[in-house]
Amino acid sequence: MPLTPSPAEAAPPPGTDWRAQELLLMREVMKLVGRSLAPGLVFREMLHLMSELLGLNRGRLVLVDDAAPGASARTASVRHAYGLSAEEVARGAFAWGEGITGRVLASGLPAIVQDVDAEPLFLFRTVQRAQLPPETVAFIALPVAVNGATVGVLGCHRIRSRQRHLNDDLAVLRILATLAGQLLQLEQLVAEQTRQLEARNEALARALDTRTARYGLIGTSPPLLQALGELERVSQSQATVLLLGESGTGKELFARAVHLASGRRDRPFIKVNCSAIPETLFESELFGHERGAFTGATAARAGWFEQADGGTLFLDEIGELPLPLQAKLLRTLQEGTLVRLGGTREIQADVRLVAATNRELGREVQAGRFRQDLYYRLNVIPIRLPSLRERREDVRALALHFVSRANQAHQRNVYLAPDALARLEAHDWPGNIRELGNLVERLVLLADHPLVSAEALERFMPEALAPMPSNSAAPPTLMPLPSSTSNVREYQSAGSHSPQALQDALLRHQGSQTRAAQSLGLTLRQFSYRLRKAGLR
Repeated sequence: MPLTPSPAEAAPPPGTDWRAQELLLMREVMKLVGRSLAPGLVFREMLHLMSELLGLNRGRLVLVDDAAPGASARTASVRHAYGLSAEEVARGAFAWGEGITGRVLASGLPAIVQDVDAEPLFLFRTVQRAQLPPETVAFIALPVAVNGATVGVLGCHRIRSRQRHLNDDLAVLRILATLAGQLLQLEQLVAEQTRQLEARNEALARALDTRTARYGLIGTSPPLLQALGELERVSQSQATVLLLGESGTGKELFARAVHLASGRRDRPFIKVNCSAIPETLFESELFGHERGAFTGATAARAGWFEQADGGTLFLDEIGELPLPLQAKLLRTLQEGTLVRLGGTREIQADVRLVAATNRELGREVQAGRFRQDLYYRLNVIPIRLPSLRERREDVRALALHFVSRANQAHQRNVYLAPDALARLEAHDWPGNIRELGNLVERLVLLADHPLVSAEALERFMPEALAPMPSNSAAPPTLMPLPSSTSNVREYQSAGSHSPQALQDALLRHQGSQTRAAQSLGLTLRQFSYRLRKAGLR
């Protein structure tokens, strides 16, 4: 019994104005594109109008499947259709090169089957022959391409004996196939941008969720995040943390971060710069003294260990600690007790110690300048802080932070041009974050115009800041120490050296205060005192 064509297969009546039908189809499809960029909605309406207006029935859009792990061949399946049942859509799967659809996918060329019954390659996989009209049925398949690569096939059935020319149908289908490719490309671009935005939002959410903002640490570079991760993993323990790294890398901020991330955050955080304490006052400052312990000790005083009880004590530049004090520090760390200078009773001190140094303590131990047992007691959790040249991607954020801070402090409105930020990123920063902060403050104070370009920036970067050539064979020569033939050092006033001279000496010696002091004929403590007085520390 002959089958009656379904409504989806019914051709437009004789005498149809085909040009008007084509224009109506295009107008409706483009109207839908203007209302919604969702390809699924546009494709279904496009296939519907192809059937209702032009008699191109059972339209389907076959798209390439995502390759499954371990898959040996590519496949494609029907994703959008009109006039097909759910069961027929489910059967519409093709391997690469299989049947007419697979051939179009593999070759990227259109295919026209004038009679599906006479074509051996036509598989009748999606629609069985018994479901088609009894007269001669043609099949048209056109490739859908994105960026020159075939990603799908637009196919449809067509009653062969019609009053409309096949070339007219092909012309319309080519336009619709091109439109489908553009919509799929647009979908990919939107999906990629959405993924990037989601990744960026996730990174921002992680940044807001972490404690780096509370710590005052700025940056998202992998070396910085690794150091922060190590810090947070040990923050809840009571183990001693030893911060290693070059001068100016932010050891005090990291030490404070250890304190803030621990359960001691509500207790005192005491910071001590061992290089700034006169040797004769070390013991009194660290452990306190009793009344009458020495001339001028008119009252008892609690040392820094006692003041930090229950909290955290940060000993910066611990390599400068005199050898006699190292033994007493070791005893305090091991037993948790101390004895004040001039006292006899032991005092309990519950203190978490964080130490920092830019020296190689292992070499100091070998040279006999640092106790080996204290070194092992401090070196429980060593965390190396990255230099600024190891985290160049953080330079821009740090520079903008320093500019904002300096503008607020000095009531200025200076900002950096993109090429100036790029110039700062390219610099090696031997003085690390401290050098960058000082340079930015000098720039904010002395800039001639609010907008600072890379060219204007150059005059604030003296030759001493320029990176050394990579093929430099010899390290910088140190000036000899003052002669030891006399026990009396020539007196120099506290203002003997300008702040710029002190800073230039630091920069010449890559942030090493010891070498900078030697080059100026000063002791380390004299140099540190002048730095503090000049506001450079």
